[in-house]
Amino acid sequence: MCGIVGATGERNVVPILMEGLRRLEYRGYDSAGVAIRHDDGIQRRRAMGKVAKLEAAIDADPIEGRTGIAHTRWATHGVPSESNAHPHISGSDIAVVHNGIIENHEALRADLVEKGYVFTSETDTEVIAHRIHMHLQSKDNLEQAVHKTVGELEGAYALVVMSKVESGTLILAREGCPVVIGLGIGENFVASDVAALLPVTRKFMFLEEGDIAVVTREGVVVTDLAGTLVKRKVSESELSADAVERGHFRHYMLKEIYEQSRAVAETLAERISDGKVLDAALGPTAGDILDKVQSVHIVACGTSYHAGLVARYWIEEHCNVACTVEIASEYRYRRVVVPNNSLFITISQSGETADTLAALRKAKESGYIATLAICNVPESSLVRESELVMMTRAGPEIGVASTKAFTTQLAALAMVALVLARHHGMSAKRERELTGQLLELPGLIDQMLTLDEDIERMSGEFAELHHALFLGRGAQNPVAMEGALKLKEISYIHAEAYPAGELKHGPLALVDESMPIVTVAPNDDLLEKLKSNLQEVRARGGQLFVFADPNVHFEEGDGIYLMRMPIHIEDFQAPIVYTIPLQLLSYHVAVLKGTDVDQPRNLAKSVTVE
Repeated sequence: MCGIVGATGERNVVPILMEGLRRLEYRGYDSAGVAIRHDDGIQRRRAMGKVAKLEAAIDADPIEGRTGIAHTRWATHGVPSESNAHPHISGSDIAVVHNGIIENHEALRADLVEKGYVFTSETDTEVIAHRIHMHLQSKDNLEQAVHKTVGELEGAYALVVMSKVESGTLILAREGCPVVIGLGIGENFVASDVAALLPVTRKFMFLEEGDIAVVTREGVVVTDLAGTLVKRKVSESELSADAVERGHFRHYMLKEIYEQSRAVAETLAERISDGKVLDAALGPTAGDILDKVQSVHIVACGTSYHAGLVARYWIEEHCNVACTVEIASEYRYRRVVVPNNSLFITISQSGETADTLAALRKAKESGYIATLAICNVPESSLVRESELVMMTRAGPEIGVASTKAFTTQLAALAMVALVLARHHGMSAKRERELTGQLLELPGLIDQMLTLDEDIERMSGEFAELHHALFLGRGAQNPVAMEGALKLKEISYIHAEAYPAGELKHGPLALVDESMPIVTVAPNDDLLEKLKSNLQEVRARGGQLFVFADPNVHFEEGDGIYLMRMPIHIEDFQAPIVYTIPLQLLSYHVAVLKGTDVDQPRNLAKSVTVE
């Protein structure tokens, strides 16, 4: 995920662009660049590495101007390098910054080469700059050239285009990628995230799919792909300029729980188009590899391991492909038999987890068809050493106990499962249905957060307890495991998770009046079996804390604490959505117990030692 910033006004916009890049740097760190319009052409500065490197380049060779665009990149097409950094230029006339994936860039590039265009990068973005330059020769203005160009593009994109010819003008186009316009007085701005523009404006216009906007100092004009004028609502953001800090939240963990709807939306952005997950979201060679995959092996640690366990249910159900999941520290020290055409998937928030990295390096020598990393840090070792990558785009996570890292990993793995399923016979209708369910996730997460105060009251029942059991069935069993991990991490309450059907094989011996049992009860095929297991608990005096689908019949009573979900959740969505109340429960219990929520004892955010 890359970061876009643009501005046009009556003052030097370079400081605005640079501050915007700093605020978007979590989206990509491998290179950054800025381009400023001058009457004699486009002036550009680029640097490999973080935004600080670009700042140093500008200090050494200053530029200034009243209209400009800037970008911080995570590499998709082309290795991290200054030549692949955005903005990309065609001649000295056109500059472009771009988020997304252009799937047909190779065919467009071949046509441009035949017409005499010379490429200086490996990126799909440079194709866009040259196509706009080409079409501008036969069109009346830049907007028409952009309209013509986006009509040729296949994939997902957010574009901002600037021209030497048209002073004070930026052209935006959106398809499958977020882009926002910030409104000022005598100046206007664009960015891929509201946070980039909070120091200069609180008023924003959000473009919709297929929109093309002309942004000048005087105003904004928006049309659809057909060229018809459309109106888009202007909203005033409630976020402050310090939104990337803890803000009004008592702890980073709570802030990050509340950021999950936005974080999951970022994970999904640019990857879904026309009812399908784009193959290229995993890398340019993904399509050919996925056609050959006959089995999947997932390796991870801690919370990421739980995400992998959920993914196994999705992959085997929807792809009809065998999937095994293993803890990285165990995998690296055993003899592994690799099935033919097996895909190796690693999952890590930091991308520097020592055991997971060691497992990846072992796998690369073991005969897997390819390696795929699910990760949140673009420049990490895990990403650099994997052939395919799906970035989670969770943004910085300060709290040691992962929250948005977990749900964004699940969202990424759900997309991987759908891409793989399409290559193994899933119908277009079914894929459209399931991608539609994924796109509903941000709204569903927001609805779960309305339970916060009720869960805070429920947490009082845990304050004096020392043990807890979490139960789940099917894909909810890994969710129960994650809930138990969160509780033990930050409240120091001993918590364990079991498949609900395993109670009678041992854990039932622990159940008495002082042992709380926490479970999630979606309205799925395993509901009646779960109810039977819970009856076993009540018969032994155990206290039940049940997070239930609104359509599930449960009777509250002595020793049964029922929390009904605000809306029915589909099976495919349930592991992600039912995670939210368990996170809130753990958080509020920890606050009551007075522990260090964000930095629990003995733990670190990134485990870079064995």
